[in-house]
This record gives sequence, structure tokens and C-alpha cells, in this order.
Amino acid sequence: MESLKKIVFTVTNDITYDQRMQRICSTLVSAGYDVTIIGFLKKRSVNVAERPYKQIRLSLMFKKGKLFYLEYNFRLFWFLLFKRFDIYCGIDLDTLLPVFMNAKLKGKPIVYDAHEYFTELPEIVERPLIKKAWLIMERFLLPRIKYNYTVGAAIANLLSSKYGHPFEVIRNVPLLSNDTLKQSDGKYILYQGALNIGRGLESLMEAMAFIDADLYIAGEGDLSETLRAFAGKLPHKQKIRFLGYIKPEALRQYTANATIGVNLVEHLGLSYYYSLSNKFFDYIHAGVPQVTMAFPEYEQLNNQFKVALLIDNLRPDTIATAINTLLNDATCYSDLHAQTQIAKQTLNWQKESEKLIQLYQQIE
Repeated sequence: MESLKKIVFTVTNDITYDQRMQRICSTLVSAGYDVTIIGFLKKRSVNVAERPYKQIRLSLMFKKGKLFYLEYNFRLFWFLLFKRFDIYCGIDLDTLLPVFMNAKLKGKPIVYDAHEYFTELPEIVERPLIKKAWLIMERFLLPRIKYNYTVGAAIANLLSSKYGHPFEVIRNVPLLSNDTLKQSDGKYILYQGALNIGRGLESLMEAMAFIDADLYIAGEGDLSETLRAFAGKLPHKQKIRFLGYIKPEALRQYTANATIGVNLVEHLGLSYYYSLSNKFFDYIHAGVPQVTMAFPEYEQLNNQFKVALLIDNLRPDTIATAINTLLNDATCYSDLHAQTQIAKQTLNWQKESEKLIQLYQQIE
């Protein structure tokens, strides 16, 4: 009997909350692959849930910054060196070098999954020397990798034209479900995702002064403490609630019960400008109208399915006007909600996963 092909994925996060990777790994297991994912163990990591694939988290001395990346890549290289896999997939540029080296040493195919345009992330764009180092790595690795995919068409086109290999688009969309999760009629605005630079969260919290609703913020990130301190100084701080990390199953319940979702991004680099975040699709599947940016990927999808109000800046008054329109204009709200029900029939993981399986089946 022929053994299953073994695939390894590598990420620089705690795999507990990575919904995209959970979907990808589970889909490939169901397609007949033996799948392993490697992340790292954070100080506050909880036990991983039982899943149909192997989950490994490396314990590191350093938890952030340059020393974290150096240690993680060093540890990952040696960990992979003594394991056997048939396909090596690096998630984003910050895990790709040890994956590339191991695959080349063993004569195995390499896959690159770009969750974002890594060298155009804000924390890299604003640091010229750091950006130069990552660009050297990108220019060395990407022309040498045949199999690639990313989250949206804009980034796919940019990387494909730059490095000469096609990038398939595998969007970060939820599984289509007919479950009804809505359990309450509470009125709150929801932001879900990382608490990092360029997410418009300060402006959103300031905008709540003019909005008759509460704001729930689900997630953590580099600015967790800073944003909590900022909220604590606002005169309307009682309207703002930080939920912290929430496992995907519980987050879906919060999303379903929300009145409005927000997906705010500042143009701090091409990665953000051409982003297509999972929260955009999560709100659609929950039937929740949203306020999001008038950036290319969102404009294109909103022209096809009118599911959001688009804004072109992150001023508090602009955000408040858009949210209040949804709160007070019942016709507008109803129309956007109806479009979410149409959009999710096309923008779902059942359809997206077919492209993923086809991509891996062609790897030799």
C-alpha cells in the first residue's frame, strides 16, 4: 500500500488561532495527505485543540524582534533536517529560508504561501535596513520556487510579475455553513483581528463618542497594552470592551451577534493597501454589514456584492458617519445584509479548497 504524501507547513505564530491554516491543513488531510504544521509556543499559549493533523510548537527563548526570527529560523532548520517530508511549504517570508534549505538538501518540492506582501508590511517599510535584508532574501528565494499561492489577486499579480512564477489565489474564506449562530439582539460594533499598527483602532475608539453602541475588540497584538491604555483615557471608555484572544469557535458566535463589523486598514505599505483580510469574509458569512476601506481588493468585491460601506480615510468623523448610517438607515442595512447571503454562496471554503487541492495534486 502506497504511503500518504507528507506535507509540512511552517508559521511564526501560535497555531491555536490561525483559522486559515486550520482550514488548509484539514482540507489536505481530507484529500489524502499526511499533514504537519509547526509554529511556536508563546508565554500565554493554551493547549491546542485535537485536529486531524500533527501540530508542533517550538519553545523559544526569544519571543519577538530580530533575535526571535534568528532563533526560530535556526531551530526550524535543525528540526526539519532530521524529519522526512515530501512537500515543504513556508508560510510567509519569515519561515521560508529553513524550509527552502531543507527541501533543496533532500530534493523535495517547495511551496510558498504568502499570507501578505511581507516586504511591504508597515513594520518593515518604515525600517530601511530591515527591509533591505528581507528584500535580499525575497529576491534570492522567490525566483527559485515554482509553486506559489497567496490571499488575493493584487498581491498575486505583483509577485508573479516581479519573480516570474505564477501565484495561485487561495482566499481566506470561511466554510459555508447553514448553522444559525445569532442568539441575541445586543447592539455592538465588532473589530476582530490583530491589535497592530495601522489598523485604525485609535480612530475607531475615538469615533465611538458619536455612536450609540458598544465596541467589542477581539484579538491581541503588539499594541495590546497601548490600546487598552488609550481606551482607558477616553471619556466614553465604558463603551469599549477588549475580549482578548478568542478561539475560532467562540469568535464565530461573537461575530454572528454583532450589529456591524469593522475592517479598517491604514495605507502604510502595499501589503496593507492590497490586503484582503479574513475578517472581511467572516462578517459576510455571519450576515453582518461592515465598514471597510476603499482599497482595490475590497472595492472589486464590493462592486460584485454590495456587502459593505467603503470609506477612504480613518478620521473618527468618517468612521462614525459610516457606522451611524448602518445603525440608523434600516433600508441600507437590510440591503447589505441581503447581499451577504448571496456573496457567501460564492465566497466560501468549499469552492476555494478545490483550487488548493488541485494545486497540491500537481506538485511533483
